[in-house]
Amino acid sequence: MDDLDGGPKRGAPWKRMSKEELENQYSPSRWVVRLGAEEALRTYSQIGNEATKRAQATGRNLLDVPYGDGEGEKLDIYFPEAVSEALPFLMFFHGGYWQSGSKDSSAFMVSPLTAQGVAVVIVAYDIAPKGTLDQMVDQVTQSIVFVQKQYPGNQGIYLCGHSAGAHLAAMMLLANWTEHGVTPNLKGFFLVSGIYDLEPVMHTSENASLLTTLEVAQRNSPQWHLQTAPTQPVDPACRILVTVGQHDSPEFHRQSRELYQTLRRGGWKASFEELHDVDHFEILWNLTQKDYVLTQVGCIPSPWTECILL
Repeated sequence: MDDLDGGPKRGAPWKRMSKEELENQYSPSRWVVRLGAEEALRTYSQIGNEATKRAQATGRNLLDVPYGDGEGEKLDIYFPEAVSEALPFLMFFHGGYWQSGSKDSSAFMVSPLTAQGVAVVIVAYDIAPKGTLDQMVDQVTQSIVFVQKQYPGNQGIYLCGHSAGAHLAAMMLLANWTEHGVTPNLKGFFLVSGIYDLEPVMHTSENASLLTTLEVAQRNSPQWHLQTAPTQPVDPACRILVTVGQHDSPEFHRQSRELYQTLRRGGWKASFEELHDVDHFEILWNLTQKDYVLTQVGCIPSPWTECILL
């Protein structure tokens, strides 16, 4: 049973782990179940490249649209056949431990969603070491502001991120939109196998490029902020789906479940879903399939169904 009434958990399990165990827990490629680590990463990248090429070949898109002044501040917009400003927009933020990945190989869910009348936006951001975590969060914020201003009549903006992208999407729960002169029409968050407390990452090899200090880690940890200074939902109807793969590591499971519990305590309309028989990367491979649980909009359990198109 979920512990929704208790306060933040003390003595997090990761603090009792050795450096080797922490490294293992926060290395998703070590938990793949059907492929070797290198083969999984290679296959994941290839599928992303092929899905993106197919989406670009339709011609129903705007590519490399600048949402800011920086060289890396670009996004791609993929439209359904019936183009209208009054569309739901799903914005996707890729993973890669904030150090790899690209919008140019991340259009996994474009074909299944545009077929159902959803416009899909794939966002680029400056990965480390060029970009800092603070910059990445700011860039994601800018990209959302841009879409809202360009399409003010949208039927809702839905944020979806995988792994590091889920972290960046979750940081938008804390955004002060008044500073940007527009309040985006956010209707839903889909957080897929993310990391929401960055402090454990400081003690792994992934920190080498991020150069994370405790201050930076806490400033960019939605779990830490939501526990210490809860942010109330701007729109009580906004829904959040926190998902994790069955074969993700125990630490990824813990982080996802604790974020969900914290959101529930804070009054957010949050749901939690463990995706059956998939690992960290297979979730994304399956996003290319029209009959997958996260892309079959008309059949997806609440809250996705209630967020998009309904």
